[in-house]
Amino acid sequence: MNSIKISALQTNIVWENPEENVKNIRNLVFLNPGADLYVLPEMFNTGFTDNVELFGENIEGKTVKELKEISRISEAAICGSIVLKENDKYYNACLFIRPDGTVDIYKKRHLFKYGGEGDMFSKGNERVVVDYLGWRIILMVCYDLRFPVWSRNCDDYDLMIYVANWPASRRYIHDILLKARAIENQSYLVSCNRVGEDGKNIRYNGGSYIIDYKGEIIIAAQDNNVEVINSELSLDDLNIYRKNFPAQNDREIFKII
Repeated sequence: MNSIKISALQTNIVWENPEENVKNIRNLVFLNPGADLYVLPEMFNTGFTDNVELFGENIEGKTVKELKEISRISEAAICGSIVLKENDKYYNACLFIRPDGTVDIYKKRHLFKYGGEGDMFSKGNERVVVDYLGWRIILMVCYDLRFPVWSRNCDDYDLMIYVANWPASRRYIHDILLKARAIENQSYLVSCNRVGEDGKNIRYNGGSYIIDYKGEIIIAAQDNNVEVINSELSLDDLNIYRKNFPAQNDREIFKII
């Protein structure tokens, strides 16, 4: 398949209420059918909670089971992060759930220590590139956006996904870095951020975009609104651009250790 239809769900997350948040996601997906992939914000089922022991779920937990069912019925993949419990550790984990029930897991590498995330979570150590419908998709979470080496395109992906709870107070930085990551990696990019205010009185005003490989915004969600944005991306267009402007051939070759 040379194209993929993507929807990003910019939601107002109900604080520490997984049932209500999954219900809202289900409604948004079924009211906006036709996508191949639905992208959700970071910690879409709780908000950026400190109560990881209370809200941490294993991969067989209720949230994952319900999202698998939504994915199966909609015949589309779903991507977003939750508090994942694994071997008595907690991870901010981005899940990529396919309609057949298989799940890829990316554990957030860069923990936002300024906000206490490093005290609550263990960090991941592996980049995860998902193969879906002929597209190679790399998964990233929020603060990872500030670290370009981690997201370096080594000719191994076509689409970047950043799920986030990025506060309004630093939104200017967020928007610049998204475009930079798309340009430097010659990749499509989908970002999905939240709106509203969380239980810590932190305000979020959105910043959900679908961006092309030149850093140009294809579509943007309206600030402060719950909204679903949609676009169909062309792998052929991306490959033609890379062939005509092969900047990636001049990159330094290195390995992350």
